[in-house]
Amino acid sequence: MKAIRFAKPGGPEVLILQDIELPAPGPSQVRVRHQAVGVNFIDTYHRSGLYPVPLPSGIGLEAAGAVEAAGEGVEHLKPGDRVAYCQGPIGAYAEANNVAADRLVKLPAAISDETAAAAMLKGLTAQYLLKQTFPVKRGQTILFHAAAGGVGLIAGQWAKHLGCTAIGTIGSDDKMELARANGYDRLLNLRQDDWVAQVRQWTGGEGVPVVYDSVGKDTFQGSLDCLALRGMLVSFGNSSGPVPTFEPNLLSAKGSLYLTRPTLFHYANTPERLQAMADDLFAVIESGVVKITINQRFPLAEARAAHEALHSRQTTGATILLP
Repeated sequence: MKAIRFAKPGGPEVLILQDIELPAPGPSQVRVRHQAVGVNFIDTYHRSGLYPVPLPSGIGLEAAGAVEAAGEGVEHLKPGDRVAYCQGPIGAYAEANNVAADRLVKLPAAISDETAAAAMLKGLTAQYLLKQTFPVKRGQTILFHAAAGGVGLIAGQWAKHLGCTAIGTIGSDDKMELARANGYDRLLNLRQDDWVAQVRQWTGGEGVPVVYDSVGKDTFQGSLDCLALRGMLVSFGNSSGPVPTFEPNLLSAKGSLYLTRPTLFHYANTPERLQAMADDLFAVIESGVVKITINQRFPLAEARAAHEALHSRQTTGATILLP
């Protein structure tokens, strides 16, 4: 089969399409024939070496398709079942992958393969952020960075459904209408606006109870300054680079703040929790509360171009690869 591989960390140019042999699925594994593959910012961290992986390596954590074969001990899945995954194993940028059966979720008939590949990682991230890490309440005002990104577009719609006022930040004005159409009540341009002062003004000087920040280095200090007393900064990504080191006393000085760095794995850490979270996500998609926007589609062979587009910050919504 064909798969994207890389032998050394670096830029998008290290991604190479290769022919590889995929062994039969082992015990408790399933071979999934991919119909669509999700592209996520964490993939760029693996490729660049920010999150090191053993090399040479495949890349990608998320895909949707159909079960092609099941290994010993797998009883709840059979060939032909439509499934999706988003927690690896790394190597989803491929025509197929062997995946632990307990990391797969079954897809409802109403959820297409493309929607699942675009929504699993981003949608489950939005689910745990809004409903578990800091469970938002009706009437609260929240701040969500990268509002026009894949997680941001889902979170904006879901937050609106949950009764929140959502303030979003964007990197350029041409993304403003898209973010507004996806649930954000107010929007700020990180490159032009004094966004900290504006958030304070909009909240009567109090600040917001929670900031969801996937940008990292460029927004960390400002995000803390937007928080109300005892507010929580949820740092769940580093698109601008890792957050700089700081003294914990900074949190007390700025209002006895909370800081957390969550990952999906620690929320969807059992098959039952994973399926329950996925069912919650699929329900809001099926009801129309959350619409999944796929604005970039690339052939599998053009994974390098997909990463280049991601780095340019010109992408909006979800990006997928088609094997």
